[in-house]
Amino acid sequence: MMSLRLFPRLVPLVFLALAACKEDTATLPPPVALTAEAVGHYCQMDLLEHPGPKAQVHLEGMPYPLFFSQVRDAVAYRQMPEQSHAIVAIYVNDMAAAPSWEDTGAENWIDANTAVYVTGAAIAGGMGEVDLVPFATIEGAQHFIARHGGTVLAQRGLPRADALTSDQDFDALQDDDAADFLQRMNAAGRMIGG
Repeated sequence: MMSLRLFPRLVPLVFLALAACKEDTATLPPPVALTAEAVGHYCQMDLLEHPGPKAQVHLEGMPYPLFFSQVRDAVAYRQMPEQSHAIVAIYVNDMAAAPSWEDTGAENWIDANTAVYVTGAAIAGGMGEVDLVPFATIEGAQHFIARHGGTVLAQRGLPRADALTSDQDFDALQDDDAADFLQRMNAAGRMIGG
């Protein structure tokens, strides 16, 4: 049993620990409003031209976030081992607060680590692919599923890349990618006289 004499010594330690937790939370950068100047990190295309949820990744020591035209791109970026800066925050659109699928909103950002995600919905994301659809609440996700299908991922928070598609979906995407690659190679050969 703890001696009552130790209690006064522990109280300052508890407050110090709570202050440290509060300081960590306070240092997270806030989400940045989506504007016409925002472009996708990978595609370098105007984000406002893409339907579906977007993501923004804040890096340590960088004044502006990297924007992504779909949530799955932020998942891929997070898992890349060759990043030059530590990730300090990831935000995604709360699609329950989005005006529409085409207009996902400028300021309805939520922490990617607390969001609920729907996968496998019958609606294409920003780059015309199956994407993760984020929501602040399970009720928002269920309402979306009633209209567009899909399932809620088992846990909250941004998943790993292997949770994005089933093996069957992944194989289909690979087949589509291979066909697209061959089509582009054939077109390039015709352009240079091959």
